[in-house]
Amino acid sequence: MRGEDRTSGALFSYVDIEARIPAKHPLRAMRRLTNAALADLDGAFSALYESCGRPSIPPERLLRSTLLQLLYSIRSERQLVERIEFDLLFRWFVGLAIDEKVFDASTFSKNCDRLLTQEIAQGFLSSLLALPEVKRLLSAEHFSVDGTLLKAWASMKSFRPKDSSGEPPSPGRNGEADFRKTKRSNETHASTTDPDARLFRKSDGQESRLSYLGHALMENRSGLVVAAEATLATGTAEREAAARLSERLPEGATLGADKNYDAEAFVEGLKTRGIVPHVAINGTVSKTGKVRKTAVPNEVAASLGYAISQRLRKRIEESFGWSKTVGGLAQVKVRGLAKVHAAFVFALAAYNLVRLPKLLAPTGEVCPAA
Repeated sequence: MRGEDRTSGALFSYVDIEARIPAKHPLRAMRRLTNAALADLDGAFSALYESCGRPSIPPERLLRSTLLQLLYSIRSERQLVERIEFDLLFRWFVGLAIDEKVFDASTFSKNCDRLLTQEIAQGFLSSLLALPEVKRLLSAEHFSVDGTLLKAWASMKSFRPKDSSGEPPSPGRNGEADFRKTKRSNETHASTTDPDARLFRKSDGQESRLSYLGHALMENRSGLVVAAEATLATGTAEREAAARLSERLPEGATLGADKNYDAEAFVEGLKTRGIVPHVAINGTVSKTGKVRKTAVPNEVAASLGYAISQRLRKRIEESFGWSKTVGGLAQVKVRGLAKVHAAFVFALAAYNLVRLPKLLAPTGEVCPAA
C-alpha cells in the first residue's frame, strides 16, 4: 500500500540524539578521545576566564566546534554555526541538546580568537598523545621531521617599503599595482596586512610568496604527529626548528629528514645528543661538476635502519597534505606568528584524531594453531 506524504509535524516528538548516531561512526571514537584530552586542560581553561561575570560559551564546546570545522572543511565560522543549527550529528559532537540555542557566529569567532592560543593548542596535542590507549601506539625510538610552506593571509600588494616610499596601488577595492623592475626583499619591505609574514620560496623554480613555515615531528610506528610549531619563513628555519623539536628525543633515537637537513651543524648537533641522523644525502652537483660533501656518516648511510627511515619519513607529508586540503591551511586565515602557530598545531592534532579510530580499532582474534 502506498504511504501518505504527510507534511504536518506531530505535537510532541521525543528524539534521543545519541540513538541517531551510528554505533560505528568514526566521530564516536573521535569525540571520546577529544573529551578525554579536554578534561586534562580544565586548569588551563579556568586560568583564561574570570571567576565572576556572565557565563561565556564553554571552551570545550568551542574547541569541539573548531574540530568539526577542520574535519568537514567548513570555510567560515558563520557556515559552521549554521551547520550546527540543523545538523544533529554536529549538535551531538559539540554537546548541544536538540532544543538548545546555538551560539551566535560573531560571539563564537571572538571567543575562539581568545581561546585558541599556542598553549591551548599544544596542550591539546600533548594531552591527546598522553592518553594510555594512544601512547601505546607511539614509537619511542624512531622519528621523522619536516617542514612545509604556509601561505600567509596577506596579498603581495601589501608588501610595501618600510620607509613608506613607492607608489600605492590604484584606488578601488582591489586596485592594480605594477611590480615590474621593482626589487623587493624582507630587509627593505614588509607586509602592511601581516607584518610577521615573510617573502619566501621553498625551492628553486617556485614563485616567492608571503609565507610562514610549519614544522612537524612524526613518530615512525603509526605515523602520528607528536610535536609541531610554526616559525617565520627563513632559509635556516627548518633546521633550527628541527633542532628544537629533536631535544625531546631520547638518546639512541633515530631522526629521518630530507636532504635540506644535510648540513654539518645540524647533523653534528644530533650526534652530540646521541641521536642517529637518518638524513637524506644532499648529493647536489655544482656547475663545476663537484659533488657536495655530505655530513651523514658512511656507516649510518649504509645501514638497514637508514633505508627504512628514508622510506617511512615521507609519511609526514600526509599530515601536511591533509591539513591543507581538508583542514583549511592551504592559506592560513589568521594573522601573526602566534595565531598561525596555534592554528597549525591544532590542525595537526585534528589529523591525529582522524587516524586514531582505525589505529585503535580491534584487529580480530588470532586463531589458535590446530
